Amino acid sequence: MYTLIDSLLPQFPISITDACSCMDVSRSGYYDWLARNRLPHQIDSLEMQLKDEIHQIAIEFPKYGYRRITKELHRRGFQVNSKRVLELMRVDNLLCIKKTFVPVTTNSNHNHRVYPNMARDMEVTGINQLWVADITYIQLPKEFIYLAVIIDVGSRRCIGWDLDRTIDTQLTLSALYRALDCRAGQDLDGLVHHSDQGVQYASNAYIECLKEHDIQISMSRKGNPYDNAFAESFMKTLKYEEVYLSDYRTFDEAFDNLENFIESVYNEKRLHSKIGYLPPIEFEEALTLNSVA
Repeated sequence: MYTLIDSLLPQFPISITDACSCMDVSRSGYYDWLARNRLPHQIDSLEMQLKDEIHQIAIEFPKYGYRRITKELHRRGFQVNSKRVLELMRVDNLLCIKKTFVPVTTNSNHNHRVYPNMARDMEVTGINQLWVADITYIQLPKEFIYLAVIIDVGSRRCIGWDLDRTIDTQLTLSALYRALDCRAGQDLDGLVHHSDQGVQYASNAYIECLKEHDIQISMSRKGNPYDNAFAESFMKTLKYEEVYLSDYRTFDEAFDNLENFIESVYNEKRLHSKIGYLPPIEFEEALTLNSVA
């Protein structure tokens, strides 16, 4: 039966799996027979089948290293040692990619003062009552860059943001300065600024800036991202509606595209269910008209 399969395979466009199934024999049995009975002219054919199987396993299990792939090959009937698999994978550039580096955007291991969470049970009824701040990373071909934002929960508007190659206090301060500039001349009495406990937000320079503007300080509980759900929601929207749909090659390209999305799309056009399906800026304009009336 195995001899028949071996003779028919070169003549018909059928896979080994289908051929073995038609003949009601196991694929592993066929491979075992082939390994024991292969002729010199069949060596190259078996080698190609082995490489094809390695490719299939690598596609199905992209994180498998050569040892796991060897074990899977054994399960599929291939009698091959791990050194041979390693050699073939190295030649075909199939070695498992090293674990991806994921930047840490929150470093809570510092000696700065940590403030209690004032935002958790806060009822927001208008703008300039609760601002939430957060940082995320964006991967470029050769580097990671970092985006800091400040969202006014009352209108869902991104009122401050900045992008930089370095995740430090200057990044978050720049976003804060933009937010303060956006709200210049407005009443900030009673405003609460909420963030995680990261060193960028707990730093002396950042805290001093908040205090200079009489802004109350609130921080999430350590290791609890749900305490900053509004900021997390914005970052998710940004990632799925802009970042993941783009292919930024350079820092400048990322900056220009993010600026367009935040200022011209998210703030001016994107509808938000929590504010009556209006864009943030339009919602704020409606609030102003109502207050005047």
